[in-house]
Amino acid sequence: MGIGGSIFLIALGAIFAFAVEADLGWLDLAVVGWVLMLAGVAGLLATLYFWNSRRRTVVAAPVREDRVVADRVVPVQDDRVVQEYREVRRPGRQV
Repeated sequence: MGIGGSIFLIALGAIFAFAVEADLGWLDLAVVGWVLMLAGVAGLLATLYFWNSRRRTVVAAPVREDRVVADRVVPVQDDRVVQEYREVRRPGRQV
């Protein structure tokens, strides 16, 4: 449902429960308001629960001691040296 939809249901339910004084005979708007507020609170709690479960940290595997950590200046692929080419354009005069 999302946080926005949950807050909307809570606000709409509060308006029906506390601010509207209408007599429809067969429908009690105060009860409808309380039901909407409860649905909004349940949706808000569910949304916060799922957001909290997504933010779990991932622990990396321990580093072996025989591994070299330093980065190479030039990347190597299959014992071949791969050279990097960069073209840098400076702002200003257009050719």
